[in-house]
Amino acid sequence: MTTTDIQLSKVAQNRISRLAHASGRSPAAMLRFVLRDGFDAVELSIKENAQADAEFAAGATLAHADVMRDALNAVQQAKREARAAA
Repeated sequence: MTTTDIQLSKVAQNRISRLAHASGRSPAAMLRFVLRDGFDAVELSIKENAQADAEFAAGATLAHADVMRDALNAVQQAKREARAAA
């Protein structure tokens, strides 16, 4: 089996290095994600994960049970409103 050398532009190399650093992954691991998903999707994912981590650390999250209760209440209210409108 032979390998083919792939040349990446300096801009792409720097972008991969920056994403790898931000995500705590190696540049080689980050390259696999970029090849699979594209730069924009990987950048968005890293940004959203960092934001979620910050919100969690700040205690700005809701418990699953609370979210499910609120969703059930909203569905039940929508059903009541639909019956009342009929």
